Amino acid sequence: MASLTQQLQRCLLTRTDVNCCTTKTNSRKHFSPRGKNRSSLNCSAIAIESPSSLAGVAGIRWGITKLQGARDEMEDDAFIVQSDASNGFSFAAVFDGHAGFSTVKFLRDELYKECLAALQGGFLLSGKDFEAIKVAIVEAFENVDSRLLNFLELKDEADESGATATVMLIGNDRLYIAHVGDSSVVLSRSGKAEVLTDPHRPYGNNQSSLQEIRRVREAGGWIVNGRICGDIAVSRAFGDIRFKTKKNEMLEDGVKEGRWPKKFVSRVKFNDDLVVARPDFFQVALASDAEFAVLASDGLWDYVNSSEAVSIVRDQLRQHGNVQEACESLAKIALDRRSQDNISIIIADFGKTEWQRLPVDRDNVVYEFGQAFATVGVVSLGLWLSSQLVF
Repeated sequence: MASLTQQLQRCLLTRTDVNCCTTKTNSRKHFSPRGKNRSSLNCSAIAIESPSSLAGVAGIRWGITKLQGARDEMEDDAFIVQSDASNGFSFAAVFDGHAGFSTVKFLRDELYKECLAALQGGFLLSGKDFEAIKVAIVEAFENVDSRLLNFLELKDEADESGATATVMLIGNDRLYIAHVGDSSVVLSRSGKAEVLTDPHRPYGNNQSSLQEIRRVREAGGWIVNGRICGDIAVSRAFGDIRFKTKKNEMLEDGVKEGRWPKKFVSRVKFNDDLVVARPDFFQVALASDAEFAVLASDGLWDYVNSSEAVSIVRDQLRQHGNVQEACESLAKIALDRRSQDNISIIIADFGKTEWQRLPVDRDNVVYEFGQAFATVGVVSLGLWLSSQLVF
C-alpha cells in the first residue's frame, strides 16, 4: 500500500467512512486543461494485498503476486479493491511500467477513483447497460491519462515514464475488462483457456496488430523493428509523453542524437498521438462453467502460455484450494523458465467450482510425470559428470 496516497489509503482501508475520498472540483487545477475533474466522489472500499483467505463480491477469492524478476528495477504493480457498497463490485488492475515508476504510481493512486466516479459508485454496473458502462470507463481512462500528462509536464525533471494497464471489474455475474497495452486476461471455462485480450503492439500479422500499425502510421508515426519510431514496443499506454504532447521535441532530440537526419524530420507531419490510452472494453457473462480468471503482465505470458496457466492453476486449486498459493506457484514457474521481465499476476476464483471434488486432469498427470522424469534425468546426468571428473 506504500504507493497509494494517504487519502486513498484511508478510503480503501476503512469500511465505515464513506466520505473519505471526496474530490473537490477546485483541486489539482493544473490538470484541467487536458482532463475533466469529477465532483463529489464518495467511495467505500477495501484494498487487498494478500487476499487468499478473503472472499469478495459474490464469493470471489483472490490471489496476487508481484515479482521483480531479472530486471534492475521493479516497474510493475498490481492491486485489488473490493467495494463495500450495496451495489459493490471488485476492481483488479495490473500495471506494467517502463522508463520509470512515476506513471505506475499515478495510476495506482488515481485510476480506481476515476473509474468509481465514472460508474457512479458502481450504480452503472448494476444496471448492466453495456454501452453506458463502456462510455464511462473509456472516458475515465482518457481523463486519467490527460491528468497524468499534465503532471509529467510540470515535473522539474524530464519524466518519460509510461505504463500499460489492464483492469477487471467483476459484479452481477459479469466480468468487464478495460485493456491498454500488452498484459492479458485468460478465463478458465470448464478447464478450457479463453484469451480475452489482444496485445496492443506495433508488430505482428494478427488483426489487432495490423490495426495498431495502421493507426500509428495514420497519426504520422513509423515502425522500425516492431517499435514506434524505433523506440517503444507497445502502441497503447498511459504516459509516454514524448509520443503525445512532446512529439516535436522527440524529433528534435532524435536529430541531436543522430537517430535520423533533418531532411527526414522535415517531412514528418503528426496528425494525432502515436501512443494512446483508449482501452478496449468488453464484457463476459460468468455462467456456472466460469472457474477463474488470470490477469498478468507479459512477464508471465512470454514464458507460460494460456493453456498451461489454466492447467497449472486448476491443478493447484484441486490439490489445496488456496488461490494465493496457486498464484505464487504460477509466478515461480515463469521464473524457473528464466523470465527476464517483472511478473505481476492476479487470480480471481469466481467461487463456482468445488475444487476438492474435481478429478485429476489427465494433462496434468502427464505434465507432472514429465517434470519428474526431467528432474531425475538432470540429477542422473549431474552424477555421471561428477564421476567422470573424479576419475
